[in-house]
Amino acid sequence: MIAHLITSVAGSSNYYKGSVIAYANEIKISQLSVSEITLTKFGAVSEDAVKEMATGVLEKFKTDFSISVSGVAGPTGGTDEKPVGTVWIAVAGKGKVVAKKFQFGDNRERNILRASVTALGMLRKFLLGELE
Repeated sequence: MIAHLITSVAGSSNYYKGSVIAYANEIKISQLSVSEITLTKFGAVSEDAVKEMATGVLEKFKTDFSISVSGVAGPTGGTDEKPVGTVWIAVAGKGKVVAKKFQFGDNRERNILRASVTALGMLRKFLLGELE
């Protein structure tokens, strides 16, 4: 959804290189260099995982900035610790990674849209120096 929102704008090929949909943990590990220890200790839906994912995108794509998202979209898959709607988003630039946790609710489609729009909003604030 994030890639769709970015590439829906004419001229996006001037600044957008691509994306990785690392749905499975083995793809997070092999394509984004997320540590198996991180995934075992904290899980895919965690601050540590999204920070490593964002850093992995920077390195793989040789970009100035990146976004990563991991969450429990629903309607199933939630736990007491990470209920449906739990989403971690990270934004990274050279030498800096910021991650935030969100709780969006129990509607899968809405969670995906809200996570995507929120991620782009975080990138905007990051670029403006307003995200700490």
